[in-house]
Amino acid sequence: MPAMSPIDPILDWFASAGWRAFEFQCEVWAAYLHGESGLIHSATGTGKTLAAWMGPIAEWIAENPDARGSVGKREESPGLRVLWITPLRALAADTAGSLIQPLDALGVPWTVEVRTGDTTQSLRAKQAKQLPTALVTTPESLTLMLTRDDVAELFADLRCIVVDEWHELMSTKRGVQTELALARLRSLKPDLRTWGVSATLGNLDEAMATLVGVDAQREPSHPSPHTPRLVQGAVGKPITIDTILPKNVTRFPWAGHFGTQMVPAVIEAIEEGGTCLVFTNTRAQAEIWYQTILDNRPEWKDVIGLHHGSLDREVRDRVEFGLKDGTLRAVVCTSSLDLGVDFTPVDRVLQVGTPKGVARLLQRAGRSGHRPGVPSRVTCVPTHAFELMDIAAARDAAQQGRIEAREGLPKPLDVLAQHAVTIAAGTGFRSEELLAEIRSTYAYRELTDEEWDWVLDFVVRGGESLRAYPEYRRVVQGDDGVYRVEDKDIAKRHRMSIGTIVSDAAMQVQYVGGGRLGTVEESFLSRLKPGDRFLFAGRALEFVRVKDMTAWVRRAPSVKGAVPRWMGSRLPLSSELSHAIREELERARNGELASPEMQALAPILELQARWSAIPAEDELLVERVETREGHHLFFYPFEGRLVHEGLAALFAFRLSRLTPITFTMAANDYGFELLAPDPAPLETALERGLLSPEHLGRDIAESLNSVEMAKRQFREIARIAGLVFQGFPGMNKSAKQIQASSGLFYDVFARYDPHNMLLQQANREVLERQLEQSRLAQALDRISAAKLLLTEPKRPTPLCFPILVDRMRETVTSESLQDRIEKMTVRLEREAG
Repeated sequence: MPAMSPIDPILDWFASAGWRAFEFQCEVWAAYLHGESGLIHSATGTGKTLAAWMGPIAEWIAENPDARGSVGKREESPGLRVLWITPLRALAADTAGSLIQPLDALGVPWTVEVRTGDTTQSLRAKQAKQLPTALVTTPESLTLMLTRDDVAELFADLRCIVVDEWHELMSTKRGVQTELALARLRSLKPDLRTWGVSATLGNLDEAMATLVGVDAQREPSHPSPHTPRLVQGAVGKPITIDTILPKNVTRFPWAGHFGTQMVPAVIEAIEEGGTCLVFTNTRAQAEIWYQTILDNRPEWKDVIGLHHGSLDREVRDRVEFGLKDGTLRAVVCTSSLDLGVDFTPVDRVLQVGTPKGVARLLQRAGRSGHRPGVPSRVTCVPTHAFELMDIAAARDAAQQGRIEAREGLPKPLDVLAQHAVTIAAGTGFRSEELLAEIRSTYAYRELTDEEWDWVLDFVVRGGESLRAYPEYRRVVQGDDGVYRVEDKDIAKRHRMSIGTIVSDAAMQVQYVGGGRLGTVEESFLSRLKPGDRFLFAGRALEFVRVKDMTAWVRRAPSVKGAVPRWMGSRLPLSSELSHAIREELERARNGELASPEMQALAPILELQARWSAIPAEDELLVERVETREGHHLFFYPFEGRLVHEGLAALFAFRLSRLTPITFTMAANDYGFELLAPDPAPLETALERGLLSPEHLGRDIAESLNSVEMAKRQFREIARIAGLVFQGFPGMNKSAKQIQASSGLFYDVFARYDPHNMLLQQANREVLERQLEQSRLAQALDRISAAKLLLTEPKRPTPLCFPILVDRMRETVTSESLQDRIEKMTVRLEREAG
């Protein structure tokens, strides 16, 4: 009789649940049993979690053929074998529940627990003595565990690390923090297997190298147990992307709205049956949509929920539970429900506004039908006319498999300094050994000796400027050559600061004499006066006061005032979606309007062509318009907001070098405006290299207040690198205090230590994170080679209207933005005939 495969019990369990294992799942299990690491790339809802989880279980079954069935005897469970890293602690409990589900059925006596910032002190104390068989944790909590001096014993039985939602961690400092932690664990356990779980990634090779480390990359002709394997999961999961079209596009706003005019149509979609997620791109928009739906359907008060990252954990938990047990009909949410949590009852997803990126749209679509074999559907809801073009372009790109790449960050030294202190606070380190370990990560594969020596000097002596201050001499080299943190207070402060990579300047919002509602950015609350009203957590609130780092509020009978604003509204179009939009315009120019969205947009595109032009993909449209406001230049590269903000500053600077002139600038995802009281010397500037990519770095630095921008960016760097301590629990400093401290450090370094590498990092991050300099350079390369299409319309065109509205948002006036938009719309409609 042939020996039973350890995978057979798993296949039997699948069959008992009415499932059939996918080929990619079986491939992962077999690869794991052969000692391999790799990346699982598969669409949302296709069984990636079970693909990663069942390999370690199959291994235990193979090693313990007679031990199955000892469920309930948890004292017999092995030590920590699987470390499961999740990007959000909000997902940890749900993930742990999914991991526990098959254990009893398979007779595997493992324990599964969670360790995050929300873990109770009693459970932490228990885990300090005995870790579970599988631990679900976050990058910050894992890094905190590395500060223990018994870390080798702690992870002695560890065999596997699973990094969930890897696409969300890549391109972030938390992802780099994860890379460093993985490198440390691999140095402790050389045979450790690492598996990433991801969906919607365009650059899979780089994603895998970032996950498993550069030492794991071997030549294909020399296979080894450690050769990483890319496993492509279930491909072609049916996804339907459709749109709720406006009934009359000529009366549909061209810009400037939150989309609430589409609420009745969305309510109809919700009423079609089943459970629905209504995604918005910003928390402010989520608040408005939630309130507007309730205004239209007050009887839905108990069956519709609101979910975003600023709400209190208990509020979000209630909403998530309502989704799971089917008591909620719909939830208005943001990206807080993009990831991981398995809401099986969700039948439909609505996306309000432009999806901004192909991967984001597919990720959200996967929230519906979130189980193997069930198709997904996302219905897009435009908030203004031109978002119809965004939606059509996103669907085309998705169907062609053109998904955005996520590029890792190149050697951020603030994260490296934090990591060096982390290891010194635990086991300690020798310089050469830790450097080799660090260079095994993708992020620091090109770290130079000079950079490492600078980081080492920074944590040991405080660098060039802080040598005289003992509190910045955090690490000490012993006589044995080992670097350690010897001061207990420094070690304690460092452990409290490990989470600063994700911290933001936020304040608790709490009822006077009542419960907590969540957190709102301090910058917003600082603008409020007692008695001001605002909308938050789906409630009209009156601001009372700020005390003890808490914003105290009471209920208000109505809301006429501000809504909290977050940076999500400025999220730029991705490069893939920008390219797809340019392709849509090219087809529209040639009369090809294949999609329902572009057909609906046809009257407005016709108006654009009549008043100005529709650019081809190899053309740059520039509109020169004169109005009562002055002389406008509108440029349309279609490269995304951040690139356009950089280009606007660059072009304004280059034009101003030719003649004294002052510009007002505005930008959106399609283009940007330069407004001046006098005509700008455009033709002369074009002849002298206005569009040239040459001297880009120099001109950008001169065209922007780069010092102030770098100083703001340095605030984050100073926190992460350990220069600024945010305080102990209950004694936190305000954002203003932190800003003052980091600003002081910046000024000191700039004056006395101008070659400080953290200053250089701040400048780099400003260019890449705030201006997307590399993408800006690519855009200049493209448009400098493009054919210039210069028109002189008699009036603002449909394409420029959204840019004008964006500028209005920044203008202080006694007239409401809504009223001004309505007046402009009426005037343009009259002119359009």
